[in-house]
Amino acid sequence: MEKIGLQRIKKIIRGIGYGLEAVFVTLLCGVSVLLCGSISWMFDTWKYLNMDELMYQLNAPITGTNEGMILDYINACIPAVIIVILLVIAVLFGMRKKKGYHLVLGLIAAASVLAAGGSLKYAWDRLDIGNYSKNQSTYSSFIDDNYVSPNDVELKFPEQKRNLIYIYLESLETTFTSKENGGGFEEDTIPELTALAQENEDFSGADPALNGGYSMPSTTWTVAAMFAHSSGLPLVLPGGANSEVAQEVFLPEVQTIGDVLEDAGYRQTLLIGSDATFGSRRQLYMEHGNFDIKDYNYAVEAGWIPADYRVWWGYEDEKLFSFAKEELLNLSQSGEPFNLTMLTVDTHFEDGWVCELCRNQFEDDQYANVMACSSHQISEFIQWIRQQDFYENTTIVITGDHPTMDSDFCEDVPEDYVRKMYTVYINPAAETADPSLRREYTTFDDFPTTLAGLGVEIEGNRLGLGTNLFSDEMTLTELYGTDRMAQELQKKSKLMEEFAAGIEPEEEEVVEENLPTALVTVYEYDSMSGQLPVQISEINDAGKGIGTVNVAVWTEEDQSDLQWMQAEQQEDGTFWMNIDVPEFNYKTGEYHIDVYLVDADGNQNIIGSTIGVVY
Repeated sequence: MEKIGLQRIKKIIRGIGYGLEAVFVTLLCGVSVLLCGSISWMFDTWKYLNMDELMYQLNAPITGTNEGMILDYINACIPAVIIVILLVIAVLFGMRKKKGYHLVLGLIAAASVLAAGGSLKYAWDRLDIGNYSKNQSTYSSFIDDNYVSPNDVELKFPEQKRNLIYIYLESLETTFTSKENGGGFEEDTIPELTALAQENEDFSGADPALNGGYSMPSTTWTVAAMFAHSSGLPLVLPGGANSEVAQEVFLPEVQTIGDVLEDAGYRQTLLIGSDATFGSRRQLYMEHGNFDIKDYNYAVEAGWIPADYRVWWGYEDEKLFSFAKEELLNLSQSGEPFNLTMLTVDTHFEDGWVCELCRNQFEDDQYANVMACSSHQISEFIQWIRQQDFYENTTIVITGDHPTMDSDFCEDVPEDYVRKMYTVYINPAAETADPSLRREYTTFDDFPTTLAGLGVEIEGNRLGLGTNLFSDEMTLTELYGTDRMAQELQKKSKLMEEFAAGIEPEEEEVVEENLPTALVTVYEYDSMSGQLPVQISEINDAGKGIGTVNVAVWTEEDQSDLQWMQAEQQEDGTFWMNIDVPEFNYKTGEYHIDVYLVDADGNQNIIGSTIGVVY
């Protein structure tokens, strides 16, 4: 009897063990499928996702997220998980009394681990997590050295303060105009916006091709873009600070245009057709300028729309522009200078929202139709503003917030095409110092440029990391180039850490990492030899040694004729090289020159830029 009882106990234990093994492997397989599906869905949905945005969004409030996006995730991932789990259960149940049971169990577990590992490796490479981790352990003094606080310079407003209408266009790029106008498409999808930019100021100088601001790292999603435009800073937050900023405070020591205008007595309103809580936009505008937040929730509470009305992210742009007209009439009658900041939403990825006003101009290309519809609505809105009494004393800024995240709209745009944010200043109280000059700028430059457009005199013409584009002061992009700026902005900043911690930065400069620098001099072109001499001197290698000095030269705006050369070291320590002009078909005009130092460890940094001229 004891033997029989012992055998029964062993059988029960064995059965429990089999059951636990089956449950573990089934759950492992389900988790693996969920992980693989989630990663695939993430990159299908956010084709241009980066680690900065991912880390921010993981900690920011999700309240107000488009319900369609949540349902899309559920439909894309959950059914597959359920089906696979049921299949695994069926297979294990059928094999439970057969010899190959544990072999099948092991194969399912191994396949699950391999699939999960492969997906994680894909995400690691796609998000460039290795380089992100390296940057997060490396300090750069770029922001610290170049940041100008509004508290440290004199801002002189005109006696009669001008009104501001600032319109963020969701995902709107200069890319969407025609190639003839500097875009990336055969046919212009935003013709009215193209005309507005060409008739007003986009800082393209004498060039008819549209111009716009580069979107730098940590400015490529909505709240980061709005922060960059209004503060001249990227939304760079140290590890662990995201949740605090998202839920409690939003970089309280940073001074934005909202803070500046509030101090100047402006009445400010944020008007958007989605929930302002999403992505911490409510915190940004309430804490920096004390804006009246009139979002989707406000529209419901105020009776602008029915309580059960919700499309896309809240309500569509057709209603937004209608509400904006009423809001502008009310603000203009208040007797105070006002700032109405707006954000459209119809052109959000994926493929945008087709409203009743949209036409099928581009056949089956829904996103192009939505872009064209948005362009038409904005043009009509601007025409209405121009007919109002308050227009004469009002400056209008229209700008794309960040590059589109749509997965396939730009798939036919050449990879070397330089994508910029749509930008136009209408009725500014300033004129460009050199009307013929095409400027190179980022969205950081919109901060001081907007104030200058309101007639504000800015001591030094710089705020944040931005430069007043109406002035003749060079932008950081023109000084350092976009590549170096992007490289440095991805690293940690002592100043941004102080801002995130709520610490008012000290006046002295913070230096964490010396950057290599040099003086680049271009001498007169020798037409007999066809050579343009270049000297690189006063090289500061930042203590890292000099390996080689490489020089990039190009004449075309799109850098299609870019050539790399290597400078030779002289006995006096300087480096010399000659640009062989015949290699550029004896082209006359400007030769753009970027000089890079490769240090002893193989790291390459830009150390200077200049322009040579061949007559």
